[in-house]
Amino acid sequence: MSGLKPIAMMATAVAMAVAVAVAAAGPPAAGPPRPDLANASLPTAARPGKPPNFVVLLADDLALMDLGTYGGEAHTPNIEALAIRGRIFKRHYTSPLCSPSRAMLLTGLDNHRTGVSTIPEVIPKEHVGKKGYSLSFEPGVTTISTRLRQRGYRTYMTGKWHLGSGKGDLPNAHGFDRSFVLDASGADNWEQKSYIPYYATAPWFEDGKPATLPKDFYSSRFLVDRMIDYIDAGDAQQPFFAYIGFQAIHIPVQAPEEFTRKYADTYREGWAAMRKARWQRAQAIGLIPQGAPLAELLQSLRRWESLSKGEQALFARHMAINAGMIEAMDHHIGRLVAYLKRTGQYDNTVFVFTSDNGPEPSDPMATSATMELWTRANGYSVSADNWGEKGTYAFIGPEFANAAASPGAMFKFYTSEGGLHVPMVIAGPGVAPAEPSAAMTTVSDIAPTLLALAGGTAQDQAFDGSSLVPLLSGASETVRSADTAVGFEVSGNAALFKGSYKLVRNLAPYGDGVWRLFDIASDPGETRDLRKAEPARFDELMQDYRAYARRNGVLEMPAGYDSTQQIAKNTVRKMAARYAWYLLAGGIAIVLLVYGAVRWIRRRRKAWPA
Repeated sequence: MSGLKPIAMMATAVAMAVAVAVAAAGPPAAGPPRPDLANASLPTAARPGKPPNFVVLLADDLALMDLGTYGGEAHTPNIEALAIRGRIFKRHYTSPLCSPSRAMLLTGLDNHRTGVSTIPEVIPKEHVGKKGYSLSFEPGVTTISTRLRQRGYRTYMTGKWHLGSGKGDLPNAHGFDRSFVLDASGADNWEQKSYIPYYATAPWFEDGKPATLPKDFYSSRFLVDRMIDYIDAGDAQQPFFAYIGFQAIHIPVQAPEEFTRKYADTYREGWAAMRKARWQRAQAIGLIPQGAPLAELLQSLRRWESLSKGEQALFARHMAINAGMIEAMDHHIGRLVAYLKRTGQYDNTVFVFTSDNGPEPSDPMATSATMELWTRANGYSVSADNWGEKGTYAFIGPEFANAAASPGAMFKFYTSEGGLHVPMVIAGPGVAPAEPSAAMTTVSDIAPTLLALAGGTAQDQAFDGSSLVPLLSGASETVRSADTAVGFEVSGNAALFKGSYKLVRNLAPYGDGVWRLFDIASDPGETRDLRKAEPARFDELMQDYRAYARRNGVLEMPAGYDSTQQIAKNTVRKMAARYAWYLLAGGIAIVLLVYGAVRWIRRRRKAWPA
């Protein structure tokens, strides 16, 4: 596969030359170029007497190796510049689904403790309204934005919220001074409209009130523009916390043609070739050990050779748009960085870039017989003939999602490595440039880290996550001991890490509900189940998981739960509620018509001669 770019690897040898990114159309480099540590500055300290600013950049559905910085195909020079300035993380984990991850990021708590155990689209009716399953922040849950505002920070958010829009649910009620947010799992990137029948429209809000998008809207550009406006209008004497939840690269995958066409030939060899290329690249740049086995291919997925030439061209084009959308996001991140440099705020700003979960496997056209009709009725085209511009409905599907997740197994929603293992880059004051960290970190670590960098103490809040400040400063290379168990659970898909071992269970449709044990250090592709070979360790981790589930109020899933079936049921319920008055009025009209027809027939019969 052509077009692979290097990860910005740090070396302990200070004589390494500065890395030069491989051009998008060029072949993979023979080895991982490395930034120059000889000329790298020591960690920048925050300005005396002034705490650092924070910029948290959250991508949506970005795989571990999607960024050029991590060996992917997309050109991401601005994120790579942050990586060279700071620290890359090789073992960063999040939840397998968007809203739980966002709740964990903002609070430092396990998703069940926040109230956002899963998302509305897939919750079974048996869990609705239960503690931990309100799907918005529950009483007593405090966000990092609230805690930073209490310390004198200006607090801003733009982008995807998806944590509720009822009374008291939106960002203005959770510590944000200004916000322009989307309370949905996704939306169109060019217009204010829904992307699935579950939503009637795209529910955008500014400062807690319904908002209308501008006519020249494109999501990544607009979210950065609005954030710059918020920062620029604030008191420059106060530090700020800026959180941008990008729509990139959630369905529908869309981007300006100037970013997408350059990848026209990048994916024409198909998903198997891409999957293998990323696996090889992961070994070359040190993401996984040399010789680590490649994740097994899901048997239910199609083979590239089984597609017609037209289908192959369509999916390759969708992937080109996917890469272009990543590059477009990076481009607009660069605009934010340029603004901060121009206004003298860059050197005192800590940046965190990460993803909410792994790549999106959904193929809307394959999961619903009516979806094609719905997309057409709403002005969408799956053909992608306009290369991601307005009206495009692009998606990468489960096969390319499985390839994007390489060297991990599976993808978003599942707790295999493809769903949980995502990129993270941190740079700025207090972050010592160093080689990529192999320490296990989690999305719940971000909030306590920001609070610590702002001068807060452990007594300010009890977090489930851990502060990364000792690691960032170079004082430590570990975050957790090998005896610390770390659990994740969303809608029955669950995992528990302890040292190098991982316990994991995935439900239908791509899982079978069986618990398995893997040594992630030597087998990051989860290819060798150690349950029978190491029964004592399996039992130990199972006990740890049960303790995690009890501690956090994890509910068991109903028998036969299947996420794709559940979203179909919930969509029907949602649409039925939305159109209840229309259905009622239609029903009454039909009854009246039938009643009138019956009376007319009876009168006619009486008038007929005997």
